[in-house]
Amino acid sequence: MIAELAADGGIRAHYPFAPGQIQPASLDLRLGAIAYRVRASFLPGPGTTVAERIVDLKLHEFSLAAGAVLETNCVYIVPLIERLALPADIAAATNPKSSTGRLDVFTRVIADETRGFDRVAAGYEGPLYAEISPKTFPVLVREGTRLSQLRLRRGNAVLSAEALRALHLSERLVDRGEAVMGDGIAVSIDLSGAGAANGNGLGIVGYRAKRHTAVIEVDQRDAYEVADFWEPIAARADKSLILDPDEFYILASNEAVQVPPDYAAEMVPFDPLVGEFRVHYAGFFDPGFGYAGSGGSGSRAVLEVRSREVPFILEHGQIVGRLVYEKMLARPDQLYGSGIGSNYQAQGLKLSKHFRV
Repeated sequence: MIAELAADGGIRAHYPFAPGQIQPASLDLRLGAIAYRVRASFLPGPGTTVAERIVDLKLHEFSLAAGAVLETNCVYIVPLIERLALPADIAAATNPKSSTGRLDVFTRVIADETRGFDRVAAGYEGPLYAEISPKTFPVLVREGTRLSQLRLRRGNAVLSAEALRALHLSERLVDRGEAVMGDGIAVSIDLSGAGAANGNGLGIVGYRAKRHTAVIEVDQRDAYEVADFWEPIAARADKSLILDPDEFYILASNEAVQVPPDYAAEMVPFDPLVGEFRVHYAGFFDPGFGYAGSGGSGSRAVLEVRSREVPFILEHGQIVGRLVYEKMLARPDQLYGSGIGSNYQAQGLKLSKHFRV
């Protein structure tokens, strides 16, 4: 259906789609040839285009044709290769790709005349832009690099609490009985270390990013040593973890999650009032994620966690997010899993694909 929409002119690109660009429930978006460093993040607002705001705010521009380094804590705007001419009944939403979030690259998509990030109104016709701000590691990107993904929606596809409860009863969406919280499945944090064992009999519960590292080339795979970029975090006897302000952590969910073939899911914040931390930049879960029929047996949700202004204590089993499920209009031709080279099927605690296992 995504390919058909593109063939009908609803998605337009300067170049043909690359292999694997159409995912089971989304389309990867590619960076264009020029990047602009700007003074600050912005939204164009009604009556204003992103290009007009770039003219006002840009510090300099540079080519991505041969690759370029994006420095930490700088803000960049990059026009995307894809643009939209959506039908009146189709809207879009965007999110960072999983590998983008696990590198702590903060990115979101902007459309002309919009009041919000990562949401594109039904019937929108115009260009798309990526706002990119690496928070921990400097990254090398180039024209064609894929940092974001786009989902297309017709109407309201989110399952109600009643429908979600029925689906969980029949498919067991997570490996515990009582899990439905409103219109989502509650996701909690694993700090028990039940996975990989270390010398003291406790497991590794996560990783803390190092500062002042080398550049990571986003398009590389299995290219970097874990120890050069990450510090492993061993489980504590009290199963807690103190998040230090402005540090970046990779943790895992306590639950094994699955997404049945006729559904997609998205991780959304649990409640902004429960703690001073942010969980999960990259929120899309494709049909087949963790599903036994496509190579999974329930997969942990890997969580990108960053504390805000103050130190904050996380405890094992603490709820940190919700998975909201949506009904697909049709079952995808291919499911998330080994058949299409998916990187995170049947995962436990796992860093991004850039690091050697």
